Amino acid sequence: METRKVQMTGGSTYTVSLPKDWATDNDVDSGSTVELYADGETLLVTPRRETDHRTGTLEIELLEGEQLIQAVLTMYVGGFDIIALEANRITTDQRRAIRTAVQGLIGVEVVEERADRVVVQDLLDSAELSIVDAVRRMRLIATSMLEDAVIALVENDDAIARDVIERDDDVDRLWLVVSRTFRATLRSPRASEELGVSREDCFDYHSSARQLERIADHAAKIGHLAVKLEDIPDHVGEALLALQADSAEIIEKSMDALFTEESSEAADLGHDALESVLEIDEHTRRIDDLLRELDPVQAQSLGLVLDSLSRSADYGGNTAETALQKARPQP
Repeated sequence: METRKVQMTGGSTYTVSLPKDWATDNDVDSGSTVELYADGETLLVTPRRETDHRTGTLEIELLEGEQLIQAVLTMYVGGFDIIALEANRITTDQRRAIRTAVQGLIGVEVVEERADRVVVQDLLDSAELSIVDAVRRMRLIATSMLEDAVIALVENDDAIARDVIERDDDVDRLWLVVSRTFRATLRSPRASEELGVSREDCFDYHSSARQLERIADHAAKIGHLAVKLEDIPDHVGEALLALQADSAEIIEKSMDALFTEESSEAADLGHDALESVLEIDEHTRRIDDLLRELDPVQAQSLGLVLDSLSRSADYGGNTAETALQKARPQP
């Protein structure tokens, strides 16, 4: 940490010098323009850049398949707007992996393709899909997936089950958008200002989006089990539908608490959701007793469904805790 003494110049202007090492590292010199962002008692200083686009180059000679896909996704989440992928000769399999990665992202397209180079670019305007909008859409998709997954299981409807599995990709795409946006606010106060969302709130939305992504994963898991399982006993199906409804109520209350602007209302919803999570354990034990009467193989698969529904309720409880933190009095 360095300290500087504030001085007055011209009789009305306060001035403070910049640390030379910081200025040198960031190409700030006499006549340069810096941006100032006020955040409560904190004043943030950052150099003004000619362009907001961040360009990154990745050597992919030794990367292929899942490794290459993950490398592209990592650079996207890391905030690169233009990603150049280079090798002596990019193979057909590598191009296929790149296309798979691009298809898993929102607003990203291949803008240049040569024998030794592929360039992908993020063309999404943050105004078109803010972090708040992305989390809201994740909420709608994840909760509907969980409901449809249990319906598919109870009604032995493979078409609904497969649709649930496919929708998990939509949630994953939105999760990557949320992660990318959150990291952008950590790097630059300008990103937070342009969003109109504080960095602390962005952290809360990012944490809650993570819970929704996990709920969607469990819905997809139930969808896979629904495809494999045959008809299940009516009384077990009714019990699982009731548990899903209870889990969904916790998730909905938690998300309502996160998004409401009224602190007292958010606190009431958050506490109600957390109290309901405690009741889920007893509900789960009752259904577990029913499963003991079934064929062991079927009971084991339905036990996985039971675990997914219980965990989804817990993830809702995690969101409720985040909402309560968000609604607390500010220091």
